[in-house]
Amino acid sequence: METRNDTVIADGWPPHRIGAFVDAVLAIAITLLVIELERPKGEDAADARALAEFLWHERSSFVALVLAFFLLWSVWRRHHVLIYQVELVDRYTLAAHAPMLLFAAVLPFVTALFGNAFGNSLAVCLFAGVAAALFASEAVVKEIASRRSVLAERVSPAALRSNAGGSYAVATVFAVTAVLAWLTPYVWVVWLFAPLVATFGGRLINRVRAVRQEGDD
Repeated sequence: METRNDTVIADGWPPHRIGAFVDAVLAIAITLLVIELERPKGEDAADARALAEFLWHERSSFVALVLAFFLLWSVWRRHHVLIYQVELVDRYTLAAHAPMLLFAAVLPFVTALFGNAFGNSLAVCLFAGVAAALFASEAVVKEIASRRSVLAERVSPAALRSNAGGSYAVATVFAVTAVLAWLTPYVWVVWLFAPLVATFGGRLINRVRAVRQEGDD
């Protein structure tokens, strides 16, 4: 079957089923983030002061929750856009979803580790590593979809690949901080700038791609 991006695929499926499945997995992962939070027990909730001390003691878990929530939300937002950019998905695009969903499912676990051990280099490294793998696998889904799937009207393969640039940039930052965590566990502060990295880093990656494409031509 001839597609709009000049490739041929043997078969294809409407993307909404995989879209619904991704929605479900991400929703469950976000819910698990909250379930992992420690609840006050006994004397922790005896009075306002005790509860305030408990909440302050658990502050790192709340920070980890917010970070992980926005990571999963950003993956969901971009995948939601992708579903409406593709008319039919092929088996390779479907298969590429498996690593992305695997790392999304693992994120609540490493979030709990990170939240309970803010100053632990291994905890920071594990969180950063899973986040890097999550964003990299999300970018790969778009890369494969741009080459193998049937795209909607007015959506070009180049435009779809350019959307993956921001994900690659964020994945790179998390991968670098996973290594730097062994020098200082507080390197996680860099993660707060992930939105800026996605915007400007994505533009840089796409510019490098354009230069390489011109060189190949």
